[in-house]
Amino acid sequence: CDNVDNAQSESTTVVSQRMTRQQILTLISIASVNFSSMICYSILGPFFPNEAVKKGASQTDIGLIFGCYAVCNLIGSLILGKYIVQIGAKFMLVTGLFVSSGCTILFGLLDRVPAGPPFIALCFIVRSIDALGFAAAMTSSFAMTAKIFPNNVATVLGSLEIFTGLGLILGPPVGGWFYQSFGYEVPFMLLGCFLLIMVPFNIYVLPTIDADASKDSFFRLLTNVKILLICYLIFTLSAGLGFLDATLSLFAIEKFNLSPGYVGLIMLGLSLPYCLASPLMGYFVDKYPATRSWFMVTGGLATGLGFCLLGPAPFLNISGPLWLLVIMLGVIGFSLGMTALPTFPEIITCVYDQGYEEGLSTLGLVSGLFGAVWSFGMFYGPIVGGFITQNLNFEWAALIQGGLAFLGVSNGERLSQMFNKLFFNRFLLIYHLDLDYAFRLNPCLILEKKSKEGQL
Repeated sequence: CDNVDNAQSESTTVVSQRMTRQQILTLISIASVNFSSMICYSILGPFFPNEAVKKGASQTDIGLIFGCYAVCNLIGSLILGKYIVQIGAKFMLVTGLFVSSGCTILFGLLDRVPAGPPFIALCFIVRSIDALGFAAAMTSSFAMTAKIFPNNVATVLGSLEIFTGLGLILGPPVGGWFYQSFGYEVPFMLLGCFLLIMVPFNIYVLPTIDADASKDSFFRLLTNVKILLICYLIFTLSAGLGFLDATLSLFAIEKFNLSPGYVGLIMLGLSLPYCLASPLMGYFVDKYPATRSWFMVTGGLATGLGFCLLGPAPFLNISGPLWLLVIMLGVIGFSLGMTALPTFPEIITCVYDQGYEEGLSTLGLVSGLFGAVWSFGMFYGPIVGGFITQNLNFEWAALIQGGLAFLGVSNGERLSQMFNKLFFNRFLLIYHLDLDYAFRLNPCLILEKKSKEGQL
């Protein structure tokens, strides 16, 4: 606990200046978690949809397999975020890594299962358990990062997103190459063992963080409309990524006659710009917090434009060459970094302004909420995107996804101010749910109410 307190006090300066040994080891540990978890997650993209089709799965079934991962991640994030103090952040992270490694290895053995319902059912079971492990690892890693570096959250997360991006970058081409060279099983066996090696490493490196449990809840978080709007923006980003995971490889193979290995290289167009942009965006957002809203709005607009031109949209009457697909993936990847990085520190700021205690318990709630909303998007994207692709085509599905992004950034700040003033404040005042919180939102409204009641 003393190590964590020292880390917090020294993180008030720039992250790269005179970090303690514990801070450095913690960064290395969480970076390894981000990298190993994301490479195991992204390995499926280039070849699994095609392999699942051979095993008798439809496009909708594939979307559901991707989507069930997100649903279990959503449930796990909410529960684990709420009880992170009782479980222990370090224990949660290490256990999550162990579960994910075992499930990755098991997923590599599914090609031996008979085609049809047995294969599809086991895909659902293994992916669901894997999702719970992933939720445990990522929820605790986000909370620990915000705890140890409270004044540099975006900078540290941006730096760590380099390793998340590397996992996304290396997963598709490495998975596609190993699949082409050695078959279905080898990619999962290698990466599952790599993830397993991370378990003892993190047991040794990670600090133990002691904290008191909080009585605050997710419900109170969601009474802040600004947080709701940020959550919707997070949802649109993850829904877009989930949509691409489930549909892009089949679209590229059918339209451009590409092999799984080349599909993996195309996916670099999405993850490489995100990897390169994240550290810069994180540093800038921490140095100039007032720019967070601008980054989220601009990034959301760029994301919507990227999806509209990804197919491209049918009404544009453009043939859609391969180079346009790659460029639009790059636009989406860059805008993802621009939009996603400010959301986590902005929610933390809103939560503390709302009166939550500063500590691991509150950070666990925020991390759990972030993970749950992200997972809900990852559930929606593959299922709805796969359904639209199957019944219409990829172009229309991408256009609808772009429309969601445009909707998320339209009049967001104005809606936040309007609803906070006209609805939530009056609701809290009328029913006396939390006068202290209402006063922080709008002191004038409370003074007006007390005046009318003759208290002033």
